[in-house]
Amino acid sequence: MPSITPAQALCAIRTLHTIVWVFFVLCIGAIPVCALRANYRGAALFIGLVFVEVIILALNERRCPLTAMAARYTADRRANFDIFLPEWLARHNKLIFGGLYVSGVLFTLTLWLGGWC
Repeated sequence: MPSITPAQALCAIRTLHTIVWVFFVLCIGAIPVCALRANYRGAALFIGLVFVEVIILALNERRCPLTAMAARYTADRRANFDIFLPEWLARHNKLIFGGLYVSGVLFTLTLWLGGWC
């Protein structure tokens, strides 16, 4: 059975990392959509899923575990060496999507507690 090359392993990890990233971006986007539809259980589900990822990042020094796996296969350390994203987005990913997540949670809480509309 042929073994995979480091380049193939890195590509597989980058692909998986990108799929996981898209999943969490969709979860973050779904939070305010659920809140607007008064689907607070759905919003809570998405908030919880993303919060699990936040805990994982916190336990791994603010890095995805897939980053450490990808690092084994390349000396490249650009912000996007481990994921198929533009470098600027990979560099600012936590700031952008962390802000959107917190905003979505606050928006959901505001609607749920009846503070708006």
